[in-house]
Amino acid sequence: MTTTSHLAPVWFQVTDLQVTHGAGSWVYTADGEEYLDFTSGIAVTSTGHAHPHVVEAIAKQAARFIHAQVNVYRHDLLEPLAARLAELTPDGIDTFFYANSGAEITEAAVKLAKQATRKPNIIVFAGSFHGRTHMTMAMTTSKTGYRAGHGPLPSGVFVAPYPDPLATDQEAEIDACLIGFRHVLKALTSPEETAAVILEPVLGEGGYIPAPARFITGIVQIARDNGILFVADEVQSGFGRTGKLFAVEHYGITPDIICMAKGIASGFPFAALGSSAELAAKWPTGSHGGTYGGNPIGCAAALATIEVLTADGFLDNVNARGKQLRAGLEELRAGDDGIVDVRGFGLMNGMQFADGARVSAVISHCLHESHLLLMNAGTYGTTLRLMPPLVVTAQEIDAALAALQTAVKATA
Repeated sequence: MTTTSHLAPVWFQVTDLQVTHGAGSWVYTADGEEYLDFTSGIAVTSTGHAHPHVVEAIAKQAARFIHAQVNVYRHDLLEPLAARLAELTPDGIDTFFYANSGAEITEAAVKLAKQATRKPNIIVFAGSFHGRTHMTMAMTTSKTGYRAGHGPLPSGVFVAPYPDPLATDQEAEIDACLIGFRHVLKALTSPEETAAVILEPVLGEGGYIPAPARFITGIVQIARDNGILFVADEVQSGFGRTGKLFAVEHYGITPDIICMAKGIASGFPFAALGSSAELAAKWPTGSHGGTYGGNPIGCAAALATIEVLTADGFLDNVNARGKQLRAGLEELRAGDDGIVDVRGFGLMNGMQFADGARVSAVISHCLHESHLLLMNAGTYGTTLRLMPPLVVTAQEIDAALAALQTAVKATA
């Protein structure tokens, strides 16, 4: 019997699994199988699938208000969430705008930057991923597949180089990329016409590549020296993913604007933009908005998620599990010449292979033989990315490493 699907085929599929529910680091299928989920819904389910505290908060809020439109009236979770975010985000970030997704909030950051500076252009970096709206597609350079067939895309986006983690001389590579950034300002978009530079502190779709400290601090300094806003895209790296609440904390830098989504609400669609009150005041009232931004269920889910993430010892466990995972990955690398790099912070880790086809084979083997769910990253698909829920246990890390060891040997 043939089943006709009424779903658009535009979504790519990592697996063909039909899932019914999830719990913690696991998802369960319609045929009763269980899978260890090291995709976390693409780094979204920060507290794991269906965390009881988050579920309870969503259920209670749904009984009070499902939709309370922020332009019409203000519900009672908007300010508490903003106050909590002001406590958690870097110093100087104290005013917040809400939306539903990473792409939306990144586009909001561009709109704020343009309004505040009265400048038209944006600088992004090679390997970037900022979203799938037309503006954020124009800002995305990790793969042509995200952009192809959708042009012409918005103008005013310029691309600067990002350090290659495989470069033999990392200091020389950083120097070259900083020179390349200055060259963009001299040759393509002058400081007088550049509103902002936007950077992922850990490159996401581009290959799970943490920015070298001297590179990111150098970019921030050049931007500040030239009156250009620095925007940190923490959509994927924020809310504990790197072992700190925000990846910029690893570098001791404060962005002018910070973009937050994915793990902020444990999977409920929610996003937030943070800036200073002074900068936010330059955004004309009514010049941006959205029907669902700041919706009460999303606020409830975000507040509950933050309670889980900030509990005593939670981030200590994220860092411990990350070290455990990277140690196991390094052991695999030591025994296989086809593995060329292991990198990451916290539970945002990548293992790069010389061959993208090998990565695909490892992912397939883990799926079918060990019921472990993984994804790739990078322009050439050569990076295996490991992004388990932040509640992952030591035993689950060991199980994943055992599955990977078998898959690496089987595909050598």
